[in-house]
Amino acid sequence: MIDPRAVIDPKAELGADVTVGPFAVIGAGVQLGDGCRVGPHAVIEGPTRIGPNNTVFQFASIGACPQDKKYAGEETTLEIGEGNTFREFVTVHRGTAQDKGSTRIGDDNWIMAYCHIAHDCVIGDHTIFSNSASLAGHVIVGDHAILGGFTLVHQFCNIGAHSFCAFGSVVNQDVPPFVTVSGHMAEPHGINSEGLKRRGYDAGALRNLRRAYKILYKSGLRLEEAREHLRALSAEQPELLPLVEFLDRARRGIIR
Repeated sequence: MIDPRAVIDPKAELGADVTVGPFAVIGAGVQLGDGCRVGPHAVIEGPTRIGPNNTVFQFASIGACPQDKKYAGEETTLEIGEGNTFREFVTVHRGTAQDKGSTRIGDDNWIMAYCHIAHDCVIGDHTIFSNSASLAGHVIVGDHAILGGFTLVHQFCNIGAHSFCAFGSVVNQDVPPFVTVSGHMAEPHGINSEGLKRRGYDAGALRNLRRAYKILYKSGLRLEEAREHLRALSAEQPELLPLVEFLDRARRGIIR
């Protein structure tokens, strides 16, 4: 299933049932898991480890060196889980020695055309990046987060699990779990109720999360006061725990 016009370095490792299209380039230090599909003209550079059943569409660039002027050729990595889709012209870069040394992407993520994931980012599982969504370096994206088309995320921001960034959002601070944001600059607009329903959150959990949102954004409490109030509620409302833990480790302050 390897097109004879593809260029594959002898130091690349390909698993079983891998498909590589014409004029694709797979460099030294690339490990492709079983069942991966690489489209024509895609380029994958190493060191990059890609798990099973990933699909890389045509003209994507995966595993190139970071766009960081401090980068001096250190051996850094890109690590990708299983079942991800990288559409046309997606770019994903390896990490830098100044941070973790690795960019990491989990499982079952859907990365649409022209998206960019910069160095040292950490992406969870089951996320959706709509066309041209872009992450600067060192960004963390939690499970089930959705980034609308042309969303731009500042370096070192943390995008919480189950959050939703609407089309064209410009994100320069952390987005808490469950919250919907939009605008330039992005502002909060309630919880991601539709997404949460699809993932099995029942009416009681949604009610508690809406109340938590009001405490965080509508009560007039300072952030520290709101966080302690939510911490107390989380003892009997465990769905609030991810929100409390996120607020404890917020790096750039939250969108508020």
